Amino acid sequence: MTKFFTLFLAALRGTESNFTSGSINRAIFMLSVPMILEMVMESLFAVVDVFFVARIGTEAVATVGLTESVLTVVYSLAIGMSTAATALVARRIGENNARGAGMAVGQVILVSLVASVLLGVPGYLFAEDVLRLMGGSEQLIANGSGFTRMIFASSPAIMLLYTLSGCLRGAGMASIAMRSLWLANGVNIILCPVLIFGWGPFPELGVMGSAVATTAGRSLGVMYQLYAITRRGGIVQVKATDMTPDTGLIRNLLSLAAGGTAQFLIGSASWVFLTRLVSTFGSDAVAGYTIAIRILIFTILPSWGLANAAATLVGQNLGAGEPERAETSAWRAAVGNMVFLILVGIGFYAFAAEIVGFFDNKAPVVAVAVQCLRIFCLGYVAFAYGMVLTQALNGAGDTRTPTIINIICFWMIEIPLAYFLAQSLHWGPEGVFWSVAFSESLLAVLAIVIFRRGRWKTVTV
Repeated sequence: MTKFFTLFLAALRGTESNFTSGSINRAIFMLSVPMILEMVMESLFAVVDVFFVARIGTEAVATVGLTESVLTVVYSLAIGMSTAATALVARRIGENNARGAGMAVGQVILVSLVASVLLGVPGYLFAEDVLRLMGGSEQLIANGSGFTRMIFASSPAIMLLYTLSGCLRGAGMASIAMRSLWLANGVNIILCPVLIFGWGPFPELGVMGSAVATTAGRSLGVMYQLYAITRRGGIVQVKATDMTPDTGLIRNLLSLAAGGTAQFLIGSASWVFLTRLVSTFGSDAVAGYTIAIRILIFTILPSWGLANAAATLVGQNLGAGEPERAETSAWRAAVGNMVFLILVGIGFYAFAAEIVGFFDNKAPVVAVAVQCLRIFCLGYVAFAYGMVLTQALNGAGDTRTPTIINIICFWMIEIPLAYFLAQSLHWGPEGVFWSVAFSESLLAVLAIVIFRRGRWKTVTV
């Protein structure tokens, strides 16, 4: 137990960054711990904002929801760029090419700023039209356009917080990415109630206070990240000249980012369709489905930490000319993920009703949520392998293959199967849940087969 806590503290401090030698199990642990905590912090942003904004009223919550739905475009590109950044920087670190890593980070910053301005300026200028297009009432538009305008103006902070985290993870500096999210969330948690409700000497800003708090938190998080990558003696040091446009690097970065962005959009679109399909069976079905999904998303955060750790390990070891070590790292991360999700799945299956009861006690809602949790749990073992191996492919710089796998499993299999089972065979919401379990299992099988072929070992980035 003492050894575990010693390693845990070392992981939080970030005492290692190059994982191309030594114990693979130790490397997975040292990377996954801060990455898991980073995932928790990312999810906390949305929870905190909604928690405080809900105290204002339904209209305020609607304003946040409508704005966030349009902002998905910014998030999608940010996630895609983050995936590309991890692959590029990890490869350079594995090659012991710190200068090349610094140049890659510089281009990530440049492209992130340009993209965020191109997306943020129209949102800022046409905030009222954005809310109107999304179905907002005139009263909501009058009261909430300032919030929307402020959030779109913060697009550079949103983009950089994601992309610089990807750079830091690729460099093995996962603990710094984690701390930047801690800082951003800490500021947001403190400022949200202060600015929304006007505590102390601060004015009462209402929903606008949430936008200011979130922007301030994200901006400070980005400043911390920039300090980490520009200070002397760091693993990666970015210089002003690294932000001079390099067409070759930018082309490579955008090519990798396109796959990461597409993967996010494909997954998001499929979930939107499934939610719409579930809604045809009534509000109780939607409520139960929503509760189950929120529970699942929160509990698989450690899994995403392991998957991101696998991406970094694969990228660094390929850069170091150690493809077999890269492959072994991915398989071990997948096994660790499988063990974790089996334990979670057993707990969910056995205590599904009690867990759902914390969120809602209406019998119809609980019944749907319990059914959803139990069916999803049956696909957890396969899901464990699928998520790690697809991220490992991304870490190798092969973002195209996971994109194709997602199209096949989510759009060509999951959506048609969900409709067929739910509507044609009259299984109702249960048909939707089984389609998800089946498609996730198929995704895992495809990922295992493709990963075993090993073509990803020859990808150059």
